[in-house]
Amino acid sequence: MKSNIKKGKGDKISDEGQKLEKRNLKRKFLKTVSGFAISLGVISSSLPFLPNFKRKKSGNRKNGNSREGSKIKWGMVINLDLCTGCGACVVACKIENNIPITGYEKKDRGTEIEWMTLIPHEDYLIPIPCLHCDDPPCTKVCPVNATYINEEGLVAQIYDRCIGCRYCQVACPYSRKYFTWEKPEFPETYVQALNPDVPVRPKGVVEKCTFCYHRIRKLKEKARDEGREISDEELRKLPACAEACPTGAITFGNLADPDSLVSNLARSPGAFTLLPHLGTKPKVIYLSKSKRISLEIDKDYENLQGEKNREI
Repeated sequence: MKSNIKKGKGDKISDEGQKLEKRNLKRKFLKTVSGFAISLGVISSSLPFLPNFKRKKSGNRKNGNSREGSKIKWGMVINLDLCTGCGACVVACKIENNIPITGYEKKDRGTEIEWMTLIPHEDYLIPIPCLHCDDPPCTKVCPVNATYINEEGLVAQIYDRCIGCRYCQVACPYSRKYFTWEKPEFPETYVQALNPDVPVRPKGVVEKCTFCYHRIRKLKEKARDEGREISDEELRKLPACAEACPTGAITFGNLADPDSLVSNLARSPGAFTLLPHLGTKPKVIYLSKSKRISLEIDKDYENLQGEKNREI
C-alpha cells in the first residue's frame, strides 16, 4: 500500500544534504587511500638506495642455515694440484646458468660470456669464477646499485636495475663480469633444456657467476621444510662446477663456520688468493704446493686485464 504523505521542501533539502555529505566522505576516503598508496610506493622504491637500510631478522625463525643464528660467508677453495684442466666446470656452468653462445665469427670476438673461465698459465689451466670479494670495486662504481653484497657475502647482480653502463665491468680487476651485447638466442633443441631456476639475461646488462645461488636457495627451502639444519657435506659440491669436477678440486661451503671443510682448506699453508695487494679480499681461495704460483698468476692477470680493457 503506497503512502499518501508528500515530502515537503525541507525534506528534499535534507535528502540532498545527506547525498552531498556522502559524496564528500567518499572523496575524502579515496584521497586518503590514494595518498597512502603513493607514499608507500615512494618509500618502498627508495629503500634499496638507502645505505643504512637493513631488514629486521626474526630471532625465532629457522632459516635452514648450517648453524642457527650463525653468520654465513659463502666461499670456494680450488686445489690447483688436483685440477686437470678438463673444462668440465666450464661446461657445467654454461648449462646450469643458461649462458648463450655469442658466435664464432670475427665480429663476435670479445662478446663471449663465461662465468667460469680457464686461464692458461705455462702448463696449467686455472679455473676462475667470480671471486665474490669482501671489498669489491664493482659495487662502489655502480650508479644505480644494481650490484651489491648481500647478507651472506655474495656479490649479487640485479638485472632489471642494470642500465648497462659497464662501470662494474671495467672496475673488476679480475675481468669476471660480462656484458650481453646481443639478445640471447638458443637453438630450438636447447630451449627445452634451459634451467627454469635461472633467468635468461636480456640484452644490455652485465652478468656474472652467482655461486649457483638458486641451488643454495633450494637447499635452504628443503632444510626448512624438513625442520633441520644444512650440513657441511651438502654444501661441498653444491655449485654446478664443484659437482661436475671429476677430481674433486673445487670445494664450496661456509667460510664463517670454522668447522667446515672449505674453512679448514682456506687456512691451510698452501692457500693463497689472486692479486692480494689490491685489498679486494676474494672469497675464492686457491691451493698449491708452492706460493710462488700466486705471484706468477698475478702477472698473467695484469696482462689479461690489459687486453680486456683494450677490447672495451
